[in-house]
Amino acid sequence: MADGEGRAPVTVHPTHAHWGSYQVLVRDGTVVGVRPDPADPAPSPVIRNTPVAQHHATRVARPAVRRRWLESGPGPDDRRGHPDDEYVAVDWETALDLLAAELDRVRREHGGTAVYGGSYGWASAGRLHHSQGQLHRFLNTIGGYTRSRATYSHAAVEVLFPHVVGPRGGYELLRRPPTWRAIAEHTDLLVSFGGLRVSNMWTASGGRAAHTAEPDLRAAAGRGVRMVSVSPLRDDTPADVAAEWLPISPGTDTAVLLALIHTLFADGLADTGFLARYTVGADELRDYVMGDVDGVPKSPEWAAELSGLPADGLRDLARRMAAGRTLVNVGWSVQRARYGEQPLWAGLALAACLGQIGLPGGGFATGYGSMGSYGGGATPEGLPTFPQGRNPVDSVIPVARVTDMLLNPGAPFDFDGRRLRYPDIRLVYWSGGNPFHHHQDLNRLSRAFGRPETVVVHETHWTATARHADIVLPSTTALERDDFTAGQGDLRLRAMPRVVAPHGEARDEYDVFSELAARMGVGAEFTEGRTSAEWLVHLYEEWRGRLRAAGTEVPPPFEEFWAAGSIPIPGRVEDSALFGDFRADPDGCPLGTPSGRIELYSATIAGFGYPDCPGRPTWLDPEERLGSPRSRTWPLLLVANQPTGRLHSQQDMGEHSRSEKIADRAPIRMHPADAAARGLADGDVVRVANDRGSCLAGVRTSTDLRPGVVQLATGAWFDPSGAPGLSCVHGNPNVLTPDAGTSALSHGSTGQLALVEVERFEGTPPPVRVFDPPRITPAAER
Repeated sequence: MADGEGRAPVTVHPTHAHWGSYQVLVRDGTVVGVRPDPADPAPSPVIRNTPVAQHHATRVARPAVRRRWLESGPGPDDRRGHPDDEYVAVDWETALDLLAAELDRVRREHGGTAVYGGSYGWASAGRLHHSQGQLHRFLNTIGGYTRSRATYSHAAVEVLFPHVVGPRGGYELLRRPPTWRAIAEHTDLLVSFGGLRVSNMWTASGGRAAHTAEPDLRAAAGRGVRMVSVSPLRDDTPADVAAEWLPISPGTDTAVLLALIHTLFADGLADTGFLARYTVGADELRDYVMGDVDGVPKSPEWAAELSGLPADGLRDLARRMAAGRTLVNVGWSVQRARYGEQPLWAGLALAACLGQIGLPGGGFATGYGSMGSYGGGATPEGLPTFPQGRNPVDSVIPVARVTDMLLNPGAPFDFDGRRLRYPDIRLVYWSGGNPFHHHQDLNRLSRAFGRPETVVVHETHWTATARHADIVLPSTTALERDDFTAGQGDLRLRAMPRVVAPHGEARDEYDVFSELAARMGVGAEFTEGRTSAEWLVHLYEEWRGRLRAAGTEVPPPFEEFWAAGSIPIPGRVEDSALFGDFRADPDGCPLGTPSGRIELYSATIAGFGYPDCPGRPTWLDPEERLGSPRSRTWPLLLVANQPTGRLHSQQDMGEHSRSEKIADRAPIRMHPADAAARGLADGDVVRVANDRGSCLAGVRTSTDLRPGVVQLATGAWFDPSGAPGLSCVHGNPNVLTPDAGTSALSHGSTGQLALVEVERFEGTPPPVRVFDPPRITPAAER
């Protein structure tokens, strides 16, 4: 593509990310633009972030070692993460020698348990060059590590549902729900707690060849599927699907779900035949919701006091749900709050009382509107996967308890029926991902990162996590290496050829870990004698062999795939009724629960004795809600949802992400009445605060919020460079969110809700410094 001005031509390169397939425009080795894939019916606008992010000043260009660690040696250091900390640039040989020696020291003196392989996050969409898998394979090869279990996205789902519907049922709820086309064909009413947010559908782990969820959602509405969005945000569901909006007070979803169940029992609409044949615990559930257990009927009037939704409206909704084919969806955001297991369990119980579980387009789901792959079919034979090996260390923590682990070595904790102890972590190793995005109470997390003796981070950019590291190794981006990708349930496996040369001295993680493994005497075990290029061929051909053995259509050899750029994925399952086999034959196809049935009361969970997660769906009153005693001090309820400008915190410096900001800060949306009561207007810079921390943000008023609710999306890079009393000058809401698990059962993230106050920031706001690289001294100047 010539520009007519004598400059080098622009070349066009297809590429792929978690936010989908798109094209990259390159001139003279520099990414100068992007454009959507012509075959994508609903491309994500976040592709616009790529050109700026690819060549940004915050790219890590050379290996760097924190000066205090380099000069004083390993040890705890509260200065980690200080915005004015200094690094020393070193060559790769020096960096790898230092790191190999430190890994060997910690392994010899303290064992693999003392190494936390925390890598968690999205990183590259590639099937080979996925940072988390690379790191875990390496740590397994050198003797093991302390690992994390579950995800920040939906830990409560992952831990609760294997007890309630069995391990396979829990997997299918997450990975094999009915497609949007099945909903369009069979569903009369879709009631979604947490809405059906379109921007969440832009993203899928591994990306998608084409974004079909949003068009399919609209098509379902066009075919007559009625939708109800139970959410504090009107725009959690697109306006053109004409969803009924129930502006619930955040954190009260369980109360509303129990009130709907109450109406079904009170009106004789509960399907008692289904409950008797397919569930256990229905009597316990009924006694609880009718008030026989505690003298408090969980009636619509009771729920109205908590939720702010009219009692008559809730009663009418329950009756409409019983009158046709109804799908109850509880989005992942709803369970990211204290007692997050309860709305999930109550939603499943409501679907059971309706008697439609196992019917096409009916029953229960969790995840529609939460990610683009949900409701997109399934790939039964899996995808090519880089093997991680076996971890010989039996040391595990819930993923969202990393701060507790670092601050409390040796302390006991309960988790999913087990009594465990936090390990004494001496070395934290992170490759890909950014806990200073995912985690809560970032002031506390920053203190915790000061406790280990050494922190190692592989990164593409100088994120807050990299700035808390002692050794920082520069990684290539997905545009700088060969790979291939596909998301779960995707239509196509797609090649990802290298687009531009690595930035500075950046290297692929595979090559870095190969050299480290060689230094530690396990090079052959890690590489198995293959280069990364040879691994790509091996993984692909091994996948072809699995497909052949399963009797599925076999795709062409690797060379043909790579030349073609993409191939259809064989064996995709388009539509299925979730729990259809169980409904057809509950005795021959029992669930993997102790009873073989859906457990509306779980004797197993009850036996754990957790006050914060009893043996049946229960209303437990959270601190972080409107009307709680805590709200008398902090009267606004902050919803920290997923951003529309980027994927999590990735490429926050990009064009699309920064176009949404106000005075360089993340925007906080307020209802006009709440803004006026505080003398605030659009564009004002405000201090958002509670007793955990504070951040600056820019005001944007909107009637799409329930009064009393403010919304500040996650993902603004954590910037603690302001004046005392400001935790973040850039607008990261996780300086405000509580670092407490959902319950002792799953310890899921509770980062969705936090009570706050908002006030005008007086004076000149401090500048945002997070997109300036840290001070780095050349090694010769040490």
